[in-house]
Amino acid sequence: MTPTLVHHPQRARDWAEIQERMLVPLYEAVFDRLEVGSAAHVLDLGCGSGLALLLAAARGASVTGVEPDETRLALARERLMPEPGGVPGGRRVRLVGARVEDEVPLHEPLPTVVTAFEALPDPEVLSRTVASLERNTPVVLAGWGPAERCGAASVLRVAERTADTADLQDGEAGEPPHMPGCWQPGGRDGLEELARTAGLRLDGSGRVSCPFGYADMDSAVRGLLSTGLYDRAERTAEEGVVRAELIEALAPHRRGDGTVWMPNLFRYVIARV
Repeated sequence: MTPTLVHHPQRARDWAEIQERMLVPLYEAVFDRLEVGSAAHVLDLGCGSGLALLLAAARGASVTGVEPDETRLALARERLMPEPGGVPGGRRVRLVGARVEDEVPLHEPLPTVVTAFEALPDPEVLSRTVASLERNTPVVLAGWGPAERCGAASVLRVAERTADTADLQDGEAGEPPHMPGCWQPGGRDGLEELARTAGLRLDGSGRVSCPFGYADMDSAVRGLLSTGLYDRAERTAEEGVVRAELIEALAPHRRGDGTVWMPNLFRYVIARV
């Protein structure tokens, strides 16, 4: 969900305080299914500001997070390591500033669960990352469900439409759809294909409802902009255009009390080394 770099303190904080919590049902469903507890060591690729790791640590797990955005990583440290050298609940915590495309150096004890909740790695990179793990270690890949099951689909498409319009006005051809950083609806077998290409063995899948709910329109706009999916549109469009189009697209989802609500379906696949 968050394939682009933010490097903006307020956007990173909006992600941590508004948007990241929308994926809690997904995190909890996966941890429940894999029975993550005190014996687990969870490696989260693209850990954002660390909410999934915090939930795993609350279950007693040791955790390692990899995140390219330094501002989000700093917020993860605040959550998971509030004091220098602090270890919540006596559990091991390690946070690494690196891109998902980079090979992650693994240390003992090796992870017993690998998750990619927010950013899917390249199959070759994923294969290299898990190559040193114990046989049968579960690797969880997650992504959006079908567009027709995602209420936020029309809102997320604003980013691509606005950016392409601005490119054409500047005389450029624009970038192809579904480029990195654009929202991509989940294909029927996309996650399974990624797992197979990375040399992993499929071992189940699931669907989780993750509604996006906001207290008001301002919170909705701030939360969505914090995903990084609108970064290219904001770079190419005139100031205020993206925000205005986003508000217009959100209007049908605004309820009588001023809150904004969009039901969404996410998918996950469990594969094993």
